[in-house]
Amino acid sequence: MKSKIYQDFDQAVADLPDGCTVMMAGFGGVGVPRNLISALHRQGAKNLTGISNNAGTLDDKVDVGTLVEAGQMKKMICAFTAATHPSQITPFVKMYNDDEIEAELVPQGTLAERMRAAAFGIGGFYTPTSVGTELAEGKEHREIDGRKHVLEHPLPADYAFIRAWKADTFGNLQFRLTQRNFNPVMAMAAAITVVEVETDIVPAGEIEPDHIHVPGIYVNRMVKIPEDGIWV
Repeated sequence: MKSKIYQDFDQAVADLPDGCTVMMAGFGGVGVPRNLISALHRQGAKNLTGISNNAGTLDDKVDVGTLVEAGQMKKMICAFTAATHPSQITPFVKMYNDDEIEAELVPQGTLAERMRAAAFGIGGFYTPTSVGTELAEGKEHREIDGRKHVLEHPLPADYAFIRAWKADTFGNLQFRLTQRNFNPVMAMAAAITVVEVETDIVPAGEIEPDHIHVPGIYVNRMVKIPEDGIWV
């Protein structure tokens, strides 16, 4: 079997083409795949569609906002398009107001479920979330148990960037803390899943089965974060 371990981050993202769709996990600092995002920034692919919880923050750390500010993103699909305080203007907000980037706002639970639908081969699902708002306009509605629902479709991606605490050589992943929010479902919803791993990549079988959060069948590429890694 071909090894899933790549020598560095640049090698792991070298073939991402212009116009592809990339999921970038993260819900708090420990879950953001900053090294892979940084490598994609260096690689320079353009006209990308990003799927993430948000469109970037105002701190100086690398995140999806780095790609947005660099003009590499054509569209962002996320649960939070604005900063947490109305006085804060992120690069994404400024670019969106200037018609330089597209956006699709998706309620956070719906975002997760759309990705899960893609991962598990579900053709769509009905949810009451967003009924009566602009987000439900143009979507199929159906009444279920006396309550209106809207039809939502799966949300797959060409690539997913994932950060895991531990992995084995087959690609079985173990997460910690907030890594278990979007990382697991994104890893399963993409055609190619690329993982940055915090600790050593151990031989297959060394991670207890009960501790595996994503089976290796979903993982295509892994890079061990060096001890002096760029982002921790």
